[in-house]
Formats: sequence, C-alpha cells, structure tokens
Amino acid sequence: MKAAILERVNAPLTIADVEVPRLAAGQVLVKMEYSGVCGKQIDEISGRRDDPFLPHLLGHEGAGTIVEVGDGVTKTKKDDRVVLHWMKGPGMNSATPKFRWNGREINAGWVTTFSEMTIASENRVTPIPSGVGGDLACLLGCAVTTGLGIVFNNANLKPGQSLVVFGAGGGVGLNVIRGAALVNAHPIVAVDVSEQKLDWAKAAGATYVVDARRPDLERHLKSLAAQGFDASVDTTGLGAVRQTAYDVTANTGITILAGVPYQSERMTIDSYPLHAGRRIIGSHGGDTRPDVDIPRYLRLHELGKLDLAGQITHRFTLDTINDAIDTVRKGQAGRCVVKLS
Repeated sequence: MKAAILERVNAPLTIADVEVPRLAAGQVLVKMEYSGVCGKQIDEISGRRDDPFLPHLLGHEGAGTIVEVGDGVTKTKKDDRVVLHWMKGPGMNSATPKFRWNGREINAGWVTTFSEMTIASENRVTPIPSGVGGDLACLLGCAVTTGLGIVFNNANLKPGQSLVVFGAGGGVGLNVIRGAALVNAHPIVAVDVSEQKLDWAKAAGATYVVDARRPDLERHLKSLAAQGFDASVDTTGLGAVRQTAYDVTANTGITILAGVPYQSERMTIDSYPLHAGRRIIGSHGGDTRPDVDIPRYLRLHELGKLDLAGQITHRFTLDTINDAIDTVRKGQAGRCVVKLS
C-alpha cells in the first residue's frame, strides 16, 4: 500500500509503498477513504514534543471500510464503514502494528490514517451508516468530537453562559463555537490572528470576533464579559495565549487547555482564584465517548443542526499530502481532507 511516512522532523513526508503486516488479535484492516489533517500531525512533523518512534506513520482521524478483522473482534465486521479516531472506545486495545518499508520497521500507533490501507485497534473504530460520505465522516475522528466535547463534557456549558475561544479558526476551535451556539451560550467570543478564520468563526456562531494582535486584548475581552468568562478555551498551546485564557476566566469559571504546548514551555498562573472556585484543566479529546457521541453528532448533521460539509475548506490527495500539511501549517485552512482511495 502507499503511505505517508514521517522519517525525520521538519521534513516533508515520504510517500512510499509499505508492507502491511498480518492482523493480530483485536486489530482491523481498513481500506481508507479520507483522512483529516489535524494540528497534532503538524506538532509531530515540527517536533513540538519529543518523538522516540521515528520513522512512523501519521494521522488520527479518518473514514474507511473494514476489509478484514482479527481474532477477538466483535464490534465490527467485514464491509462495515467506520470512523477511525484516536480516542478509546469499546472493544479490544490491540498491540500496535509494525509496518515495513525497504527492509526497515515503520512504527504506527493504535490508529493511523495517512495511507491507502491501515491497521487499527478495535477500540479506535466506530461503525457508521453506509450512506455517510467519507469526507464528512473523517471529521468525526477528532475535530468535531473534540470541539463539541469541550463544550458538552469539559465545560458543561449552559444556555446564557459566556465562552471565549483562542485559536478559534481551526477545526477544534470552530467546533467549540458550533457547540456553544447549539446550547445558546452568550456571548461567544472568537479570538484569532487571521481575518479569514474570524469570518469562519462568525459564520459558525460567534457573537464577537477579536483580533488576537490588538495591544489591549485582555482589557477588551474583559469588557465583553465583565465578570470573566464562564468557559475560556485555548487551542493554540502557546504559553502567552494560555496565560491570557486563564486570566480572563471568571472566578466561578473554567479554563480548558486543548492545544499541545511545546515541551520546554511552561506557564505561570496566580493560583489564588482557584480557592474561589476557578478551575483549569487539560482536555483529552473533549472526553469523547466515540461509540455514543459519533452517532449522536451524525444525527445532528442529518437534522441540519451541525454543518459538516461547510467545515471542509481544502481537499487533497495522498500524493499531495505535503501541500495539505503546508496549508494547515500556514493557517490557511478550516479543515483539510485528504482523499486516499
């Protein structure tokens, strides 16, 4: 099969033919249709965190069709269409597969999606109806589920409560805004450096959009929520941004850190507001329960309450996946999808 391989950080992915190993217990073989390109892949390529597994395959949100199942797999079968996701769902947690390329071992996690075929652990796939397009379904592997989960599960946001999102124009940030609009939060404030992304945030349901570069950013945000925000979400992982997100949170509110920080970067907070009830947490995929939440979000899409098609701004193929990576890295995309077969 053809796959995109990360050989070394800060280098283009290598597109090459990779040998697919035999299935082990708890694994499924999937013919891939589409994959999304997440910020996590940009982090891996740029070396934002230590990576001891090079070379390895990439991608953690996708859609495809089951070709074969390994011993012990019960929740899915041959010819089922599935969403592939990095969050654990029900089922076996298998060993990770070892692919081979030019006599070298290529590492992979419990799910990878930048390839024509892939092997995933049973608990990283969720069956979906046959009529759902793979380009839309792949978004449910991370961007949609994480963004909505941050609102519904982490923030437990209620109607009339306030929310601010830093890095609002990416896949996760825009879905935080969509989730907040679904529960009638107010105000919903989007913060980003890109005018295009702020336009997308407005279309997704933001009440106010704010250029992150304005010199009086914190004071301006506090003018939009005088007592601070009930929920403040950072998707960037940048130290100064995380700091601001915490500082504009209400003393009864919650700061949710969804972005991956640089390994060497630390943040400093005034812990006193924590005694008054303020909370700060890191989000793990929005505490998504894939086999429960993915079908629910698909129903919202079918009802016209959750736009999936409108989230896709760019389309690529496996052969042009490095162009997709560059587009995401430059901040030019809402959501990129890569057609794999």
